[in-house]
Amino acid sequence: MRTVDHTVTHLIVHTLTKAAGSPASLALRAAPCPLDGAALRLVERLCAHYDSRSAKGFGRFEEDEEAFPLARWLREHLVAESLDFVALSRQFAERVHAIADEEELEDGGHLVVARVREGDTDTLWTALLGGSEGVSINGTLDLLDCTHLDFTTPHAAGRIDLSGWRRDDERYLGFLRGRGKSGTWFKRVLGCSDVMVALQETKKLVATLDRFVDTERLAPAARDSVLERAHDYLDTLSEAGAPVVFEELAREVFPEQPERLDALLRAAETKIAPGFIPNRRAIRPLVRFSASGENWKLEFERSGLHSGAVHYDRATDTLVLSGVPDYLKRMLDEEDKG
Repeated sequence: MRTVDHTVTHLIVHTLTKAAGSPASLALRAAPCPLDGAALRLVERLCAHYDSRSAKGFGRFEEDEEAFPLARWLREHLVAESLDFVALSRQFAERVHAIADEEELEDGGHLVVARVREGDTDTLWTALLGGSEGVSINGTLDLLDCTHLDFTTPHAAGRIDLSGWRRDDERYLGFLRGRGKSGTWFKRVLGCSDVMVALQETKKLVATLDRFVDTERLAPAARDSVLERAHDYLDTLSEAGAPVVFEELAREVFPEQPERLDALLRAAETKIAPGFIPNRRAIRPLVRFSASGENWKLEFERSGLHSGAVHYDRATDTLVLSGVPDYLKRMLDEEDKG
């Protein structure tokens, strides 16, 4: 989880009311919210919850700014300075409103739009949060009805790295992936083009899993079992077109202590971006080795190294294969006779 200082420079909250089967309605706030302690706590809770979730999508803005206008609005706000923050937030809220009706969403919520400095990084946060009814108590110990923002299950949330956008980084936009419609509709609101390179991320994941079983000093059989479970699970995700979620992967692969694997997968130094669909070709090294030389090509299961079917002699730079099938024996015998 990132540990940075947050400075809220702009914050506003609008409300989208939506009931299943009926059109949405929008209540717009006229002025920014005060930048007080409550504003900072709201933003920090939003950031913390977003960081704790591994099911995210990443990308950059779509090039078609007529169909996906957020990039144009940001340029008008940040570069031309012809659009102030309140107007920017209103245009964004109206886009959420329109797409909520088109997608026939069942729930509305409170739409938070905030510009936040995270250390040296300028960001724009957007989130649609539900509310829960509660009771508060004032200074004279009177009980008051109140509505609390619900951070546990946000309907949608996105983060735009404005500094990265200005630099034209490859990926500067992220959003929470939910299930069903919630996994795609906010991506459309933001105008996010997914540029995740699944092959590269899968290779990093495979290398991290390999490093994990080495670090855990597992017995050969246990090591093979962990990697085989990882392969089978990732292969299932790939076939289903489902993204990798670190927490779920850790539970499937290392149920004894999933938090240990989850922590490594999330670690900043690991540099694996979550939310990609595993590449089937890239997960093969979890269970098998393949290589080729000038006059040969070879593939064998990783477990063969531990069963004795394959033996590598480092001193002589040779591989010894046991259990040669009969048909290959016959072919070799005939070649030797010739």
